[in-house]
Amino acid sequence: TEMRSRGAKVTDIVVLVVAADDGGMEQTKEAIAHAKAAEVPIVVAVNKIDKDNADPERVKRELSDFALIPEDWGGDTIYCETSAKKNIGIDELLENIQLQAEVLELKADPKRKARGTVIEAQLHKGRGPVATVLVQEGTLRSGDYFVSGQFSGKVRTLSNDRGVQVQEAGPSMPVEVQGLSGVPQAGDEFIVVTDEKMAKSVSESRQLKAREHELASASKVSLDNLFEKMAEQELKELRVVLRADVQGTLEAFGQAAEKLSTSEIRVRVLHEGAGSITENDVHLAAASDAIIIGFNVRPTVKVKELAEQEHVDIRFYDVIYHALEDIEKAMVGMLEPTFEEKVIGTADVRQTFHVPKIGTIAGCAVVDGKIERNAKVRVLRDGVVIYTGNIGSLKRFKEDAKEVLTGYECGIGVENFNDIKVGDQLEAFVMEEVAATL
Repeated sequence: TEMRSRGAKVTDIVVLVVAADDGGMEQTKEAIAHAKAAEVPIVVAVNKIDKDNADPERVKRELSDFALIPEDWGGDTIYCETSAKKNIGIDELLENIQLQAEVLELKADPKRKARGTVIEAQLHKGRGPVATVLVQEGTLRSGDYFVSGQFSGKVRTLSNDRGVQVQEAGPSMPVEVQGLSGVPQAGDEFIVVTDEKMAKSVSESRQLKAREHELASASKVSLDNLFEKMAEQELKELRVVLRADVQGTLEAFGQAAEKLSTSEIRVRVLHEGAGSITENDVHLAAASDAIIIGFNVRPTVKVKELAEQEHVDIRFYDVIYHALEDIEKAMVGMLEPTFEEKVIGTADVRQTFHVPKIGTIAGCAVVDGKIERNAKVRVLRDGVVIYTGNIGSLKRFKEDAKEVLTGYECGIGVENFNDIKVGDQLEAFVMEEVAATL
């Protein structure tokens, strides 16, 4: 969701590709919503028209519900029927994109200092911090000093979408940039500055502000949130330190994990970052009783040993869904156990006896299930419960019994209750612990 939203914000024209044989899917609706929120024009490419069950008109009907009315229906949305497989309609699609660009007067000055947006970022094992940047204005060149988010750097290498190194990248060109001092957030602005001194100055200033903000948000208490903080003490909290191979995955993973929070349990991401699991992550997790979740990353031997010493649980995943499943299981384990009543037997009272210093004993016949000594019991009279308590004694003849089965007679004493009458019914039950669910 966040990645689609970010994509819409850095896009001048959205080409919405919809399969002619499938129609609009859930992600199609989501993409339309993000494009509209970003006020970006949409060109619809109805793809796979070469298939026998292709139905372009169905696609038009479905998307019309989202105000994407085709031009031939009197609307202003361009629809192009294409087949990427058989190269049908591609030229027409490109012409329509060019036409839209002219109408929108999409222009950028390649002579200015470069400015763009980070689409993706990661900590590469051999190359260090790497960011994929979409240049939106100016020309980005090898050797340029820049600032992106809290980090600065000097462009060491630029690689195009084919992985080929280039010396410069102009407007609308996506490039992979090496030379960063850290991993920026996906969506951060990427700005070329005059020199190294300015780049470092801006970076240090932003890092200082970020730290001040973290400290302020961690310690600030006002009348507005005082009761909220007090109430939060009643909440159980699953604390998590997140690490992922790329920023986009980390973002999607973190958001999905936090959505698992319920009224009883909150998932709290203490720290997240792109790159391998570090010693600092382990120290943070140990100090805050958190678990560490690594997505497509692994710790060094040293970090692994530290985690064992600190008794920090580190989990590794390569599929987000599996990680979310385990988080949900962990949350269930934090819930108070729930108990379910299970009736195990019924006995009819045939006669009663008064035993000095003990009380009333009911002479019973077990008519269903079994009566257990450690069970709870419910006394029913004419179908109405008149008492619920514990079985005080259970005997077969004069011997204590652990249980009495259907068809047998027994004597039953009910703790703290002596008003048992002939004709009453005793219902034995136990409370079984059942797995808690969110």
